[in-house]
Amino acid sequence: MNPWRGLEGLPREVWILSAATLVNRAGTMALPFLVLYLTRSLGFSAERAGLVLFCYGVGSLVTGPVAGRLSDSMGPERIMKLSLFVSGALLLAFPLLGDYGTILVMTLLWSITSEAFRPACFTALAHAVPSGQRKAAIVLARLAVNLGMSVGPVVGGFLAVVSYPALFLLDGATSILAGLILTLSLPAKGAPPAHAASGDAADQDPRGTSHATSMRDLVFFLIALLPVMMVFFQIQGAFPLFLVHDLGLPESAFGLLLAVNTILIILLEVPLNLWIGHWPHARALAMGALLTGAGFGALALSRGAWSVAATVVVWTFGEMILLPAATAHVADLAPPHCRGAYMGLQQMTFALALSLGSWIGTVTLARFGGAALWSAAFACGVLSAGLMGILRQPRP
Repeated sequence: MNPWRGLEGLPREVWILSAATLVNRAGTMALPFLVLYLTRSLGFSAERAGLVLFCYGVGSLVTGPVAGRLSDSMGPERIMKLSLFVSGALLLAFPLLGDYGTILVMTLLWSITSEAFRPACFTALAHAVPSGQRKAAIVLARLAVNLGMSVGPVVGGFLAVVSYPALFLLDGATSILAGLILTLSLPAKGAPPAHAASGDAADQDPRGTSHATSMRDLVFFLIALLPVMMVFFQIQGAFPLFLVHDLGLPESAFGLLLAVNTILIILLEVPLNLWIGHWPHARALAMGALLTGAGFGALALSRGAWSVAATVVVWTFGEMILLPAATAHVADLAPPHCRGAYMGLQQMTFALALSLGSWIGTVTLARFGGAALWSAAFACGVLSAGLMGILRQPRP
């Protein structure tokens, strides 16, 4: 039996959205090399380069809810196209800048416009399919993201040797190309009416106080999600520092371990989620959180590259279960006319987890050591798993 067979029934719109996402992510190379561009090409200090990244993070934090609400009022297709075209134009102009203050402003604008794509995209996916197919649609979009991200930074690494400005030009060009794909293939439908059906029975049922109830459920879920996401984002904070400074591994080991993560996701995430697609959200989310916490927690016992690779396998399985289930759960919780806002709040939680997790993780590693950090990571995973295990399943 073909483990990918569950994707066959997905509508054309889902495939178009995934194709545009693939093109956009395959060109993602400016952000991973931004610090190197600012320090090596423009000669700014590391502190100034860090402030530029902070501006990008601020933009990402505030964009989610705003872009989500605009998706509800204007339609997610319009927001996606605006995001791709405007962020692409900003990237094309970025190499022309040399003044530090202008770069800060441009980075903030770039973050706001580019990060608006994600909640709009997941809103469009949720509108395009009934509840039973949402997890399949989400894992297809995540497959496109990971395929693209396996190409963009690699190409960017070679391109940076020749020209740092070329990174921004190619990144901007692929954003505009993705926008053209959506413009030519996907008409803007506008926002769904406040009580319109989106194609599945859950949305067609009168739900009375559903918005108030669903919002309470959403807030509880996002609180439960925050600890484990702070653990997950150690991959951009304490994890590489621990590998190099504590275990004495070369910097290249970090890239190879991330490659293990990416390869597993590309090969296994779709069939894994199709296989467990019948699980209630609470079970999938609890399992994903527990595996994520256990994977990072096991780093406290790791002493070399192979043992670290084993932990990467564990938390990658957690990621493959947790992240699609989280987005599917938010989509099922939301009334159709509020899906964008709900997706935006989830993205804001991710951005908050990235900011807090990276900071707290690096401080904990520096002051208390790896054993304390990774033990705390395991505890956070268990906490999230316990809270997620009592989540209310959205009413079918």
